[in-house]
Amino acid sequence: MLTSTLAKDKFSLDDFVASPPDRMEWVDGQLIEKNGMTLRHGELQLRLGRYWENYKESSGQGGKVYTDVPCRTNKQGRSPDVAYLTPELVAQFGNSATLPQSFPLCAEIVSPTDIAEDVLLKAQEYLESGGEEVWLVFPESRWVMVITENQGLMFKSGQVVSTQKVLKGFSVPIDDLFA
Repeated sequence: MLTSTLAKDKFSLDDFVASPPDRMEWVDGQLIEKNGMTLRHGELQLRLGRYWENYKESSGQGGKVYTDVPCRTNKQGRSPDVAYLTPELVAQFGNSATLPQSFPLCAEIVSPTDIAEDVLLKAQEYLESGGEEVWLVFPESRWVMVITENQGLMFKSGQVVSTQKVLKGFSVPIDDLFA
């Protein structure tokens, strides 16, 4: 996701957590606007969120699925494109303005202008802040990378991507996700 820095004097991480601005992240002491979203990005974000939502309902696992929702990592204020919160964490933090940790399962839709190293570092940041599984979705190449603390898996056209640790049992053919 292409980002731009906005000059906001004295907007701290605590300010972000208390009242997170729309389509913004708090990175390295500055508010960063998440922009550059395309129709394709929005379509994939909605589709993946809907797949996770339908599966959590049909499997009886409960919890909640969100899009563009704020969380606090150990270092920053982030807003993953798609996120899943377990029933236990919904009960504990469901009314908070910002989740005080990473979501157990989250996804970032990667744009062609994103820098690979930055996207991988963001995934690592999520995992170091309470996240258990991160999906990096690459629309142009039609790949999905699933990253956990112990492994990174790549799925491509013709394969079926599945969760590894959270929302157990979920899977979707890559070609359906990118249809």
